[in-house]
Amino acid sequence: MAVEIDGRTYYRTAEACAKIGISRATLFRWLKDGVLEKRLKDRRGWAMFTEEDLDAIRAEVKRLEVEYMPTAKRMAHYRHGRGRG
Repeated sequence: MAVEIDGRTYYRTAEACAKIGISRATLFRWLKDGVLEKRLKDRRGWAMFTEEDLDAIRAEVKRLEVEYMPTAKRMAHYRHGRGRG
């Protein structure tokens, strides 16, 4: 459940992953790799994400989709038997 603090909405990890469509492992790997420069935490030390954070993560998803799209299409082409000789 999202939390509102001082008029801003914050999402917990599971909510952020669900909204973006990525796994927790992917999110934490990207955080470790610096996709987000800073990360807010609640009093328990759990990560909290703003809409701006989610937008930055969505931008990374789009970047990767564009970067890897040709490979994915090529693999699908071969998988359906159209790449054989």
